[in-house]
Amino acid sequence: MVGLPESVRPSTSITQQYMKYLLLTYTLTLALGAQAQKPVYLDETKPVEQRVEDALGRMTLDEKIAVIHAQSKFSSAGVKRLGFTDFWTDDGPHGVRPDVLWDEWEQAGQTNDSCVAFPALTCLAATWNPAMARLYGHSLGEEALYRGKDMILGPGVNIYRTPLGGRNFEYMGEDPYLASRMVVPYIQGMQANGVAACVKHYALNNDEEYRHQVNVVVSDRALHEIYLPAFKAAVTEGKVWGLMGAYNLYKNQHNCHNDILLNRILKRDWAFDGVVVSDWGGCHDTDEAVRNGLDMEFGTWTDGLTMGKTNAYDSYYLADAYKRAIREGRYTERELNDKVRRVLRLFYRTTMNRQRPVGFLCSESHYDAARRIGGEGIVVLKNERNVLPIDTTRVRNILVVGENAVKMMTVGGGSSSLKVQRELSPLDGLREALAGRGVDIVWERGYVGDTNGSYNGVTSGQDLSESRSADQLVADAVAKARKADYVVFFGGLNKSDYQDCEGHDRKDYALPYGQDKVIEALAKANRNLVVVNISGNAVAMPWADRVDAIVQGWYVGSEAGHCLADILTGRVNPSGKLPFTWTRTLNDVPAHRLNAFPGTWRPDRQIIDEEYKEGLYVGYRGVDRYKTRPLFAFGHGLSYTTFKIGNLRADKTVMTRDGKLTFTVNVTNTGRRAGAEVVQLYISDLKSSLPRPVKELKAFTKVSLRPGESRDVTLTIDNSSLSFYDDTHQAWTSEPGDFEALVGNASDKLNHKMRFRLE
Repeated sequence: MVGLPESVRPSTSITQQYMKYLLLTYTLTLALGAQAQKPVYLDETKPVEQRVEDALGRMTLDEKIAVIHAQSKFSSAGVKRLGFTDFWTDDGPHGVRPDVLWDEWEQAGQTNDSCVAFPALTCLAATWNPAMARLYGHSLGEEALYRGKDMILGPGVNIYRTPLGGRNFEYMGEDPYLASRMVVPYIQGMQANGVAACVKHYALNNDEEYRHQVNVVVSDRALHEIYLPAFKAAVTEGKVWGLMGAYNLYKNQHNCHNDILLNRILKRDWAFDGVVVSDWGGCHDTDEAVRNGLDMEFGTWTDGLTMGKTNAYDSYYLADAYKRAIREGRYTERELNDKVRRVLRLFYRTTMNRQRPVGFLCSESHYDAARRIGGEGIVVLKNERNVLPIDTTRVRNILVVGENAVKMMTVGGGSSSLKVQRELSPLDGLREALAGRGVDIVWERGYVGDTNGSYNGVTSGQDLSESRSADQLVADAVAKARKADYVVFFGGLNKSDYQDCEGHDRKDYALPYGQDKVIEALAKANRNLVVVNISGNAVAMPWADRVDAIVQGWYVGSEAGHCLADILTGRVNPSGKLPFTWTRTLNDVPAHRLNAFPGTWRPDRQIIDEEYKEGLYVGYRGVDRYKTRPLFAFGHGLSYTTFKIGNLRADKTVMTRDGKLTFTVNVTNTGRRAGAEVVQLYISDLKSSLPRPVKELKAFTKVSLRPGESRDVTLTIDNSSLSFYDDTHQAWTSEPGDFEALVGNASDKLNHKMRFRLE
């Protein structure tokens, strides 16, 4: 009351009573407000499904709608009244993407969102080692936990159909069996941390350039035998908690709300109990989203809104439009309740999981995991005259050539672009490995590629500008190559547009930036030339016969320099095997041989019909069908030691449909170095009522042996290994008759065969 004239001041007694009244009113308001805001925690002693139903029964329509669509670029709402916190996703699958602003794609400017970049999934697949996949998923899950992420948008398992695919580096190769065996432990390792994996992009996502318009036309057999098995394994074996729909269409329906793929196959046939998440902007229609299996909608630009529109989340197809339709009686809450049940189940597996461990970020164990995975995945494609490993006792000077020797590869490529705590370049890795050994290492650029070095607000900080001409760059490199003991060329692709990058496919099979000219000149100047190709795709190598050592180096992430130096110097004996067929020409790829990529534009429907004319005959299956000779076969990869595989036998020669058959081979390390070999088992159906590939991978195992050590290795198959998809009856089936098992260490080196019969 200070400041009021005395004549208008209330009496002291009235003032005291009034103040007491105000205090009481304030206290009651706080108490009632606190009671209203206090979360209603549900009984945690009940089984999860009962708790899901309990929560569902308490939720209002507004709350139900809120949990099935985004509230920011990467989060969706929880139910605070019931104790459910917001749900946070983030891009993977090779590391946890840096945080962006709430409603913008620009960086949030945080200082604690750097990460470890793990090798790209092509490299993981090339390990042919499920134990590495589990380590990968678990390590990435720990990083996600520390960063407060509840779901990582990965791994990717779309099939490598053409080497022009811009996003192939995010996937696991051409073979459905290999991808299946690698994706399951990845998921299990990640979800052991209480972080959901979200396997993607379901399905037939084999184009980037026109990914929103491509309508895939594919046979039922190819769909089920080639393009779906890895997704099925992720669901039925990996028990994945999330699955992301693809941008493209199948049977004229977008795959983020596709009745056949989501309702019939995924949720009915495979009994998927997790959530279907739309790819960002992959939802196009409320009615289809409601009825055709989409559970959570992210990233949509609706009603003509542009990317610049802010906070448009209530305009999503599964937001206000859906809520209005329910209130107007156009839908019951049956479909909505199914979606909400799945979301609540996801909450209990992640945000409401009281047993979630503590996360770690950029720990030494994660760098060690990245280095181990990279070391096992790098593939030595060719090694004539034992050029590799580099004999550091005799070498005094090494010339390193190529932009990819110094260029950061963790920045760029689309949604998998990362902000890393550190990334060791191949050049620095080699220098570190040979430090103190009296070896002089110098670098020449050789060619100019991408000098940008930035993506989505993350910059590499590198100055890659260059004033010399292309001819001068080659001349300078050749002059030094003539005087060097060794020349190591680091080239290939990068994560720029039209190379290995989301949103665009490659324009041709050749190496970019005139690299062929550089390599051919170096090969003439120095016989001890090692070409290290950094890419997620195969490339044309017209000079392959003139280069004695070729290494496929992939995108190896933070530990790239260590991983590549480990292989080049022999610290690690290479054991990686190609997860795809490396053809000599683009015309040797069945999709291109048959002119089935990228499809035919249909102006009347504003879509591209892309018919998968090659059917089942993708990769090595196509090699057998068309009798082409690949540059490097599926499953190929060299070691610095030698192995002998022999004495193939089986526990029986007749197998029943409900039984199993186990093959055993003896593997011996006949060289002088410890190493690992991948024993591969393919099955050939000698007589079938439907056309089948000549052979198909059905089992493999990786075995590590000391020099002179010998070990028996077992490979087991069951009826599913002999089955094919009968499109007439829409079911998997196997037919009695004769089969042949083929065993070796690559799809073109299967020297051991054995017949058996299915009864």
